[in-house]
Amino acid sequence: MILPIVAYGDPVLKREGDEIEKDHPNLKQLIADMFETMYNASGVGLAAPQIDKSIRLFIIDTTPFTERDEDDEEEPMPEEEKKQLTGLKKVFINPIILEETGDKWPFNEGCLSIPGINEDVLRQRDLVIEYYDENFELKEESYSGKAARVIQHEYDHIDGVLFTDRLNPLRKQILRKRLNDISRGRTNAKYKMKFPKR
Repeated sequence: MILPIVAYGDPVLKREGDEIEKDHPNLKQLIADMFETMYNASGVGLAAPQIDKSIRLFIIDTTPFTERDEDDEEEPMPEEEKKQLTGLKKVFINPIILEETGDKWPFNEGCLSIPGINEDVLRQRDLVIEYYDENFELKEESYSGKAARVIQHEYDHIDGVLFTDRLNPLRKQILRKRLNDISRGRTNAKYKMKFPKR
């Protein structure tokens, strides 16, 4: 089932998510609905707060990055990074980033909760993360480059942080009117959204 994506300005996006247990109600269905919702909106990641659930759960599928890279002849992706992104479809439950290392690098990020706004965000290149998968098996894995970035972006969501929170104050001030418009429902998003009550 395709769920509405919560728009910028809704308090749920600023709340830290709660950990969940293995017997969380309808977890398998929730995960399936999240993937369907994400694909419908052409996203590469979706966190539970974006569908109005304040829990520590997010999903990713980085396939679109590898597809876009094939069309980008100017700057092809390094093979190592492309290999990590290919088929990277995962569920992260109660994740903990154990380590972030490497130089900070800029990348133009967007967010399904903030349609139409993309900005360069600085993040560290490498991370180690511990999480439970959809079968509640504990994993510890390392990621780098764009794979790490997608995970960092979604991880921020379950901590109540948006990519706009990582922009410098002047840039955020410049975007204020556009952000307020989104929270009031003035957006041309091609997917179903839920706007804050006024």
